[in-house]
Amino acid sequence: MTVAYFDCFAGISGDMTLGALIDAGADAARLDATVEALGLDAEVTISIRREQRGHAGGTRVVVSQSGRTERTVADLRAVIDKAHVPEPVKRSASRALNLLATVEAQLHDHEPDTAHLHELGGADTLVDLVGAFWLIDSLGISQVYASPLPAPRGRAGDMPLPGPASVRVLAGSGAVFEATAETRELVTPTGAAILAVSAKFQRPALRLRSIGYGVGSRETPGNVLAVWIGDEVSAETGVTVIETNIDDMAPNLLAALTEDLMSAGALDVTVTPALMKKGRLGHLLAVMSTPDLVGALTELLLRRSSTLGVRLMPVQRVIADRRVIEVETPFGKARVKVKELGGTAVDASPEYEDCRRIAREHDLDLREVMRIVAEAARRELGLV
Repeated sequence: MTVAYFDCFAGISGDMTLGALIDAGADAARLDATVEALGLDAEVTISIRREQRGHAGGTRVVVSQSGRTERTVADLRAVIDKAHVPEPVKRSASRALNLLATVEAQLHDHEPDTAHLHELGGADTLVDLVGAFWLIDSLGISQVYASPLPAPRGRAGDMPLPGPASVRVLAGSGAVFEATAETRELVTPTGAAILAVSAKFQRPALRLRSIGYGVGSRETPGNVLAVWIGDEVSAETGVTVIETNIDDMAPNLLAALTEDLMSAGALDVTVTPALMKKGRLGHLLAVMSTPDLVGALTELLLRRSSTLGVRLMPVQRVIADRRVIEVETPFGKARVKVKELGGTAVDASPEYEDCRRIAREHDLDLREVMRIVAEAARRELGLV
């Protein structure tokens, strides 16, 4: 699955989003098509160029307008409804516009449909929203992810920071805010709306295909938005490692404890030799658990070992896709576990129990059986 990760270390705005997506490989002509589809070609022009912000360079997108056309939110919604763009793009843009309108209404105490957005009569908002979602759609992106957002503290003129509109747009979206020493607004309402509608605020494990940088309007070093495009790698979050040091249990008892923990549902159990305090030899016992079994496995470990306490550490594990196939060998059928990345087989491992059975039945060396089964699997999968 193709995903995009928005790394918002310097914030996010509509124009930065457009620039980053184009820099990551989206077709720049899509923006001209956006203007035409919205019926704004007589009043709006798009400028796309390369610019630097200190050592960071990327694509700068500028939306310009000749004259000024006042539009209410109801007018803007009608423009989107009539636009000849893909339906998913139209739905996302409409949701983002409605979110902005609702927030404007809350802040200024008026009806959402009568609100006015931004200095271009809303034309820039339309291009930013529809353009961003159309570029995302054109890249085949199935899911958008986003980093924590920088949250400056203080005031910009008479407005508090972060900007009230941006904060309200992101309320309830799962957005994570982190303190920053900056004293300027870094997250615009339009940028916030794009993320609120489309993003999960977490960092995915992905196989990177491209990365783009969208340059912001401020002449500040590092004022860019990064967008990472790649294939998501399966990951399981929320796994907990239960860990303890033991220096007064016999190895055979530790082996039995390991079996008990696996039978109780542990994802994995490892025992590592360790040098303990005062030079005593001991073992580091680590148990990997799903969140729902942490309590039960911790109690089992405390009851059936000599330890007086354990350490709990939340971790993220990345898991390759896997499937099991059955292959024909000169000695009969055997199962093989196939590891896949991005839908492509990259390795094959014979199932131990099947190979052990074949070795016993035919009085063969287990190592030779595993080699034969692995070669058969590799031929079937085209890995040789």
